[in-house]
Amino acid sequence: MSEDRTDDDTADWPVTLRGVTESVVATLGPNDRWNQAALGLHAPDDGGPVTAVTWGKTRTRGNFERRGAGVIQFTADPREFVDAALDVIETDEPVRDGAAAWVEVDTRRIEEGEDEGTEWVRWALHPRAATVRERTVPTINRGFYAVIDATVAASRLDVPAFDTAALLDRLAYFADTVERCGGPAEREAFARIDELTGWRERRNESF
Repeated sequence: MSEDRTDDDTADWPVTLRGVTESVVATLGPNDRWNQAALGLHAPDDGGPVTAVTWGKTRTRGNFERRGAGVIQFTADPREFVDAALDVIETDEPVRDGAAAWVEVDTRRIEEGEDEGTEWVRWALHPRAATVRERTVPTINRGFYAVIDATVAASRLDVPAFDTAALLDRLAYFADTVERCGGPAEREAFARIDELTGWRERRNESF
């Protein structure tokens, strides 16, 4: 499998970003292992840097503060995304097998605040080296995108700012979408969401 790499102080992002693009970020922890977590990338409207927000005192925030760097991955494997979003995953190397492209970034804190008791920090992400492993023809799989949306809903369960009952209803909708429109990888990924959150049991108890 061929790889195209750029490596300089002004590297470009390996993909076109618009709106909020979901990614997996690897950050090097104090144990010299790479923590894998989900991270939403906010494309700038004014030519400024790409930004991302960390919520709470997460491993990603701590590693950004200590190292000032990370590796942003664009993965085509929904199972890797679910594990990064909802579980604690540490690896020996930063890049996962399912990453189609990745970019090494320097991070800089630019804003911080608090929302209903939860601290947040906004980071500017500056690319310095990018690698593209796969270039594919875009396809639309509703099941894949339902998995991604489901991880966002699942990560907000029991957060005071969000209505738990509404989130459980959204998860039920996404589960149906994956069952109807997803392939084996998407169904396996959603089963992992079930395992990590127990949302189905909680929704049944609410009726």
